[in-house]
Amino acid sequence: MKKSYAHEAMARSYLKLLKNTLTNTHYKKIDDSPLSERELRQSAEAVAKVRAKFGPLAEAGNLEVKGTLELFTPEVGAGWFRRNTWESHTLLESTGLANVEYCLRNILTRQVPGDLIECGVWRGGTCIYMRGLLKALGDSQRTVWVADSFQGLPDPDPSVSPLDAISHEFLKVIGAFSVSLEAVQANFKAYDLLDNQVRFLPGWFSDTLAQAPIEQLSLIRLDADYYDSTVQALDALYSKLSPGGYIIIDDYGIPTLGARRAVDEFRARHDIQQPLVGVDQSVVFWEKA
Repeated sequence: MKKSYAHEAMARSYLKLLKNTLTNTHYKKIDDSPLSERELRQSAEAVAKVRAKFGPLAEAGNLEVKGTLELFTPEVGAGWFRRNTWESHTLLESTGLANVEYCLRNILTRQVPGDLIECGVWRGGTCIYMRGLLKALGDSQRTVWVADSFQGLPDPDPSVSPLDAISHEFLKVIGAFSVSLEAVQANFKAYDLLDNQVRFLPGWFSDTLAQAPIEQLSLIRLDADYYDSTVQALDALYSKLSPGGYIIIDDYGIPTLGARRAVDEFRARHDIQQPLVGVDQSVVFWEKA
C-alpha cells in the first residue's frame, strides 16, 4: 500500500524526536564547553601511563608506535573522557544517524532483502534507531541484530596492531564502552522498541558472528574499533550482504585505531571497487555491487 503524505509526515516527526532523544540534544545539549583543568589533569595522567608502557617501543624505532603516541595529547584524551560521560544513548552525531536512515530508506525502496546488524553497539542507540526506522517506515519482517561483547573491548595483540594496543591501554583507564546486555535491553525497552524484531548476539565477535543464525543482510554497520574485531566481522558477515545493500564503517577515519587498515586490506583482498563515501571525519560506507 502506498503511504500517504500524512503518514510520511508523522514518520518524519517521530524519527526526528527519536534521533534528538538518542543523541541527548532534545532536552540537554552535549557539553561543548572548554576543557576544564580537572579533565586535562585526569587525561594527562592517563597519557603518561600509556607513554610509559609503549615508549620503549617507540625509542627502539617503531615508527607506528611513535606516531600514535604523539597523537595522544592531554587534550585528545580529555575529549575521550568527556565522551565517556555523555548521557546520550549513541556516540553518533545527527550526520551518522542520517546516514543510517539514508541507507535503510534506499534498501526499503529498492526492496533489497536482508536483516540489519550493528557490531559494537555501546548503549544501543544506533540499533534502537534502526528498529525505530523499521517501525516508522512500516517494515515488520526484518530483524535488527545487536552484536557486542557487552563487557567492553577485547585485548588487542600489540604485534598485530600497535595502534589498537595503545588506544586500548588508554580506554582501560577511563573504563569506556563497557555496557551490559541488560542495560542495552533496558534502553530498547525505554523507547518501546524491544520486541521480536530485535535479537542480541552477546560475546566476542570471533565466537558469535560466524555461527549466528543470520541468513541474509541488507545493512551492516561496524563500530568494532580495532583491527582484529573489524576483520572478524567482515569475514563473517560480508558474504551475507545482499547486492545493493550497504556497509558502514564507523572508525575508518580515526588515526589511532586499526579499523581502517582492516577495511583497506579486506577490500583489496576481495577486489571491491565500489568507492568509499565519506559521512563525516570518522564514518564511511559503500554499496555492495
